Amino acid sequence: MDIKNTKASRKVLAKIPYVWKPLDKGYSDQSLYVNVTTLTTEVRPVDPGVKELFVGGKGYGLRMLWDAVTPETKWYHPENEIVISGGPVCGITQYSGTGKSICVALSPVTDRVVDSNVGGHFGPHLKFAGFDAFELQGIAREEVIIYINGVDHEIEFFAPPCGLHVDSHLLAEELHEMFSDDEKDKINVSVVSAGLAADHSLIGMLNFSFYDPKRRKIRLKQAGRGGIGTLLRQKNVRAIVAKIPKVSGNLNNVVDLPAIMERGKRFNKEMRDLDDIQCQMRKVGTAHLMGVMEKYDILPVMNYKFGDHKDCPKIEKDVWISYFTQNVPDGCWTGCTMMCAKGVDDFELRTGPYKGTKVIVDGPEYETAAALGSNMGVFDPRDIIEQNFYCDTYGICTISWGNIMGFIMECWENGILNAERTGGLDFTWGNADHALECMHQCARGEGFGLIAGLGVKKMKEMFIEKGWGDPGFLKDIAMENKGMEYSMYISKESLAQQGGYAMTNKGPQHDEAWLIFMDMVNNAIPTFENKAEALHYFPMFRTWFGLAGFCKLCWNDVEPADNATTDEPAKVPEHVDNYVTVFNAVTGRNIDKHELVKMSERVYNFQRIFNIRMGYGLREHDAQPYRAAGPVTAEEYLSREERYDKQLREDVGVDPSKMTLDERRAALRKFREKRYENLLDAVYTRRGWNLNGVPKTDFLKEIHMDLPELIQVVTPLQ
Repeated sequence: MDIKNTKASRKVLAKIPYVWKPLDKGYSDQSLYVNVTTLTTEVRPVDPGVKELFVGGKGYGLRMLWDAVTPETKWYHPENEIVISGGPVCGITQYSGTGKSICVALSPVTDRVVDSNVGGHFGPHLKFAGFDAFELQGIAREEVIIYINGVDHEIEFFAPPCGLHVDSHLLAEELHEMFSDDEKDKINVSVVSAGLAADHSLIGMLNFSFYDPKRRKIRLKQAGRGGIGTLLRQKNVRAIVAKIPKVSGNLNNVVDLPAIMERGKRFNKEMRDLDDIQCQMRKVGTAHLMGVMEKYDILPVMNYKFGDHKDCPKIEKDVWISYFTQNVPDGCWTGCTMMCAKGVDDFELRTGPYKGTKVIVDGPEYETAAALGSNMGVFDPRDIIEQNFYCDTYGICTISWGNIMGFIMECWENGILNAERTGGLDFTWGNADHALECMHQCARGEGFGLIAGLGVKKMKEMFIEKGWGDPGFLKDIAMENKGMEYSMYISKESLAQQGGYAMTNKGPQHDEAWLIFMDMVNNAIPTFENKAEALHYFPMFRTWFGLAGFCKLCWNDVEPADNATTDEPAKVPEHVDNYVTVFNAVTGRNIDKHELVKMSERVYNFQRIFNIRMGYGLREHDAQPYRAAGPVTAEEYLSREERYDKQLREDVGVDPSKMTLDERRAALRKFREKRYENLLDAVYTRRGWNLNGVPKTDFLKEIHMDLPELIQVVTPLQ
């Protein structure tokens, strides 16, 4: 296909000019609303009150989605929106990790509000094209591509030309080629897309592209959680393209550029001096955690049954270093010195429609390596890389897929599934070939792949309805909460991490509260009150990254050399001060670390009430599957028998030597389930909620979030 001729001959459905507005203090103070049903656009001013309370990024997404939907709206209704927003700091180039944007929507997976953060260039490019946020609403009558032309200041709708691919790795390449003037200009283009599997599953994710000038290749970063890619395809949108003239030093028009540069230089020095000693993010990215998690018995193995395995060394750090291309600037946004977006170059695929093709595979990151590796009993790195590639190009969340396969394989192990029910697929632990075939089926829209694409929650419900297996067992081993599959850490020995997963607004995602080391390894938060305080502070602090436009990895994955001597080492005080300084230097505001938390409290409580408005968000929805809290099977108990027996003696006060195995398991379960309920009480109280998980009106007034529409929702539940 001649891309340039294709561009010239494409069928333009509508072309709408807009008035470009440069950024001031990190904001344009306007959003772009797009309706693909009517092929219309609207440039909407952002109300100063919204800016004050919601800040940007995730906050803007939640506010705009609230205004777009009603309590009766389902994810597949036209009024559901995808909102993308980067926040005021997004797009600066003088401090690491400032290319993040947040996608918000009603989720096909969870049926409630979901947010998913993502790197790549689209978020900054959207800002530089003149918009603090992008709202996508409606369902197109025919498939459409949306082009945000930040050079000529036009919004264009066009039908995908014949021959243009759907799968993201090819589609992104083709659209970069279509809209760039030459090779060098490709860095000014970014594409949002989802692949073929997003057409046939609920777990579809979004790919955000960026051009890698060192490799001269197009690469992808993912907004993976919550099925937003499925929603994009359901809206009949093939892709969203943004182009800007160029990135230069101060497009955000910040208030105090020298202050940002000073903090950026300080952090860059820490990366140069300390990264090799601490985490090796620039060599291996987050995949360095594989061995660390196994060491502490918290690497998910075989659907979270176990925390380690004899074959884990086959997929640990040194192995990934050998696969990842080294000594290249692997940042997913300009100016990031953490450069953790590792990739495998020239990987030859052995299955699927691209068999025999050499491709670049982005990652795997830790979550992907654990999900597609140990959690499925797969310990060949090539199998993990192959799955990683196809998940990305097909538009499948890798975390969800690893949980889906882990659940399916455990069902196979227990006779709940068999060859007759799977259409001949064999889901014995570690069978990567059949797991890949299932994924290809999902992309083709056929076979058992369609069942896998439902996600863990809906599969569980389907199996129970069909009478396949014991309902209690299925509920215990289905690693989902609120419909979202769990991130890749075993929380059995960390009560705080159990809360960090199951008490989330969107579902069990590690980006809200990762407390497993504080709690389990360091025993730094021993009491319920300690845990409640941590489960207040850390979700609020991490929420703020999504408001401002920061990446969370630059906060604590590399720490200052003297961090252990500070009063609050878990919070990394120097980096917190960096964030406050950079935010103030961009916006001209004068917040401190305490106001930072309050900014997040407002948005976090808004999201909680949003869920309540949609029929969720109460205590019953914060329940967790038992495997997140303790051993479900006799096999699990016996694998850590000494540990569990000791807990029965010391924590429960019973003598395990006088009990049968079933009695020991039951006693441990009763103890752990009660302990989690006590945690809920403590956390709700600390967060200013009642014991049903509903924010109290007095607390909403205290944080200046007593908006009439929120008070109306929570008042009957006080």
